[in-house]
Amino acid sequence: MNTTRTLQDKIAIVTGGSRSIGAAIARRLAADGATVAITYNASPDKAEALVKDIEAAGGSAIALQADAGNPAAVRAAVDAVAARFGRIDILVNNAGISVLGAPTEIAFEDFERILAVNVTGVFVATQEALRHMGQGGRIIHIGSSMVQYAAFPTASAYTLTKGAVAGFTRGLVRDLGPKGITVNTVHPGPTDRDMNPADGAVADFVKPGIAVGRYGQGADIAAAVAYLASNEASFVSGAELLVDGGFTA
Repeated sequence: MNTTRTLQDKIAIVTGGSRSIGAAIARRLAADGATVAITYNASPDKAEALVKDIEAAGGSAIALQADAGNPAAVRAAVDAVAARFGRIDILVNNAGISVLGAPTEIAFEDFERILAVNVTGVFVATQEALRHMGQGGRIIHIGSSMVQYAAFPTASAYTLTKGAVAGFTRGLVRDLGPKGITVNTVHPGPTDRDMNPADGAVADFVKPGIAVGRYGQGADIAAAVAYLASNEASFVSGAELLVDGGFTA
């Protein structure tokens, strides 16, 4: 465990936190001292295993089932965390899905689903968390470097949703700054995860463009989130932090 405990006694929610980047974020926030609530949709075994791992390392975590595309489920999960712990200090809107395809070929129901998870879910989680968040609160959205540089075709629907998240950050900054709440977006670049494995279909032509010569790891993204969640980032709000190994440089 991290001996600095920079997030000691903080209450954090990580949506979509049972696997990949979300799990890495949950582990890091817990290691820094936060009590972490993760939401998951279809992976209860992974969620419970993560909770056990965090607890075995000396941290504190709980898991709640909530489809990020279901507003009622998202509200219920956020409210359950607030009811149990009395407040919410940190919200990490990590849950997201990808639907790839030419814009003329993406089924409308698939578009509606990605919009529900990647945009509506972010709005609802934020709206509900703010009812329980006070001075010093932190909201961190997980975007995508594709907003800055669309590295390959078929990702227009996905980049639309992540662009919306970045815009939401900027608007929230003006609403929440006077309340002492910061809002920032972390844009991961090519990161080894379920949606984009380092040995996946796009890796051969994406990896040569990564300046540091490797795919990112979940821990790389988690480190940026941990900084933005900490007191050291109290003067950072409205930032779009690219964690992409120089991919968009």
